[in-house]
Amino acid sequence: MNHHLAQHKIDIDTRLVTAGAVLTVAGTAVAATGMVIAAVALLAAGRRMVRAMDVPPSQQAVQQWRRAKEASLAGLQAWQSATDAQNGSPR
Repeated sequence: MNHHLAQHKIDIDTRLVTAGAVLTVAGTAVAATGMVIAAVALLAAGRRMVRAMDVPPSQQAVQQWRRAKEASLAGLQAWQSATDAQNGSPR
């Protein structure tokens, strides 16, 4: 019985497993380095773009928010005026 178990034993070449692990670690390090370099390049480009803007993004956001509020208020007033006109009540 022990003789049959010994025949099915797996023979693994540990040199190949070690080489595969080393190559995997090296590839991961190269890929991580590449991602860091790309991220730094994108961030630098973004900073240059923001510096070149006439109006900073935060100020643009404030202006757009103000326009949206004004448009919303104008729409509300127009809707109320139309509703009042349909009901026959003067405003």
